[in-house]
Amino acid sequence: MSRLSALAAHPRRTIGALAVVLAAVGITVGSGANFTAHSANPSNTFTAGTLSIGNSASSALFNATGLRPGQTVNGTVDIENTGSLSGAFTLSTSNVVDTASLLGQLDLKVEDCGTFTGTTPPNCAGTNFVYNGKANAVGTPALGTYAANAKHRYQFSVTMPSAIANTFQGKTAAVEFDWDAAA
Repeated sequence: MSRLSALAAHPRRTIGALAVVLAAVGITVGSGANFTAHSANPSNTFTAGTLSIGNSASSALFNATGLRPGQTVNGTVDIENTGSLSGAFTLSTSNVVDTASLLGQLDLKVEDCGTFTGTTPPNCAGTNFVYNGKANAVGTPALGTYAANAKHRYQFSVTMPSAIANTFQGKTAAVEFDWDAAA
C-alpha cells in the first residue's frame, strides 16, 4: 500500500497529524523572544529665512532741474538688508526715459561709503566707487554680500560735462535705480 492510499484510508489520522504539525510550527514561531528598542527625534521644525531690502529714500535721489555745464548734483541713500539671511546685493536701472540721449552725456559716480557703525553713518571718502561712467550704462554692478541687518550708505553724483553740446539745452531724462539681493 502506498503512502497516499494509507493516508486516504485513515483520514482522521491524517487530519490529526496535520493539526499536530501546525500546532508545533505555531508554537515555535510564536515563542521566539526578540530584543527590541526604539528612539525618536520629535518635533522637528523648519522655517525659511528672509531676505528683504530697506531703502531710506522711498522716492527720487535727484530732482536736478536746470543743470548747467560743469555742475554736479549729489544724492545719498541708505540700503539695508532687513532680512535674516545674508545676500549678494546688486544695483541696476530700469524705467529709462531718455528720448534725447541726455543720460549718455551725464557722468554718474556711485560710491559705497561703507557700513553703519550702530546708528552712525559712514563718511563718503570718494575712494570706493561701485560705478563710474555714463548714466546710461550702469549695467548691474555687484555691491557685495550684506550680512543680516547690515546697512550701507551710497552717494550718487551726477555731473553735466563742461563740454556738452548746445543741442542738449532743455532736454530731460529719467531713470530708476533698483536694488536687488539674492541669497
